Amino acid sequence: MNVPTVVRSLVRSTPTIAPVPHRALLSVTGSQAGEFLNGVVASSVPPSRDSHFYTAFLHAQGRVLHDAFIHSYTSPEGKRGYLIEYDSRPSEAPPLLSTLKRYVLRSKVRLRDVSDEYDVWSAWGSETEKGWETAREWVNASSGAAEPVWKHEQESEWPWGNGPNALRDRRAVGMGHRLVVRKGDRPSQCSTHDTAAEEDYLLHRILHGVPEGNTDIVPMHSFPMDSNLDIMGALDFRKGCYVGQELTVRTYHTGIIRKRIFPVQIQPSIDFLSDIDIKAVNKAAPTEDSPRTRPRGTGKLLSSTQGVGLALLRLEHVAAVEEDRASLEFDLMSSDGGSSSKYAVRPWRPDWWPSFSVNEQ
Repeated sequence: MNVPTVVRSLVRSTPTIAPVPHRALLSVTGSQAGEFLNGVVASSVPPSRDSHFYTAFLHAQGRVLHDAFIHSYTSPEGKRGYLIEYDSRPSEAPPLLSTLKRYVLRSKVRLRDVSDEYDVWSAWGSETEKGWETAREWVNASSGAAEPVWKHEQESEWPWGNGPNALRDRRAVGMGHRLVVRKGDRPSQCSTHDTAAEEDYLLHRILHGVPEGNTDIVPMHSFPMDSNLDIMGALDFRKGCYVGQELTVRTYHTGIIRKRIFPVQIQPSIDFLSDIDIKAVNKAAPTEDSPRTRPRGTGKLLSSTQGVGLALLRLEHVAAVEEDRASLEFDLMSSDGGSSSKYAVRPWRPDWWPSFSVNEQ
């Protein structure tokens, strides 16, 4: 993982398991559950009902409502279906359950909120993950979008896994497994892994460059590719119609992606900031070979902990930082409102990422 030297000490080197906070779960059962989901999610539903996957629900205008894991599921009554796992915190997006019910119509589908019945955990760092985690291959579009290429000739090789209650988290290399257990139970991995806190899971995904939930992928405002949902495997640009498809596919083929979410180092170190504007500052007078960075727009710090975070940044500003033509920073007022402190923001690129362009556009 291409982590700056000063933050390498934050990476946990032992098998670790941690609860994932703020997660809601909806069950989708019925003979047409797969067909129903395929019409409303941004990725393709796998042919086998045993297969898990990662996806997104989009607004009709192409903005993100929720990023979501879809777990293969068998209800206590023995009914086959899926569990939709997504951020439970209130947002500008309408409630997902009521949104999905609008699309059921005459489909043989039953939707139910089962958030009170299950907990979600993340486990990572085990040697067993190396058996299925492979080097990434990519399909790159002229817009700057990038799709992972999954090779799964056999059902057992499905990238997100087929095992009961254990989804392979392929959003980034090294993310581990996503686990769903009955409410109040502890996963079996607790006997072989160090048990960590919720904040350790936040740090884990920041270090791997993985945005998640309402804080990082702001409902009704975020665009899918700006939020890295393409490189994390949540989008299928070749499937049939789904809600939000038109703008997403048009951007893929004819648009230009100008922003991405990057992991960043914050100096001096600070904890638990979010929704902070980041500005680009030119370091020197422009030359013909090194033009001045345009100040238009700002970045946004989304999540942070222990001096690292995730930030939505303009690609032209990232390019200027990488070429040492500009710096990124934000100001924070003191608690008494009398003075402000300046913080430097330095983005880095995880080594699992595709080589999408960060040149000025």
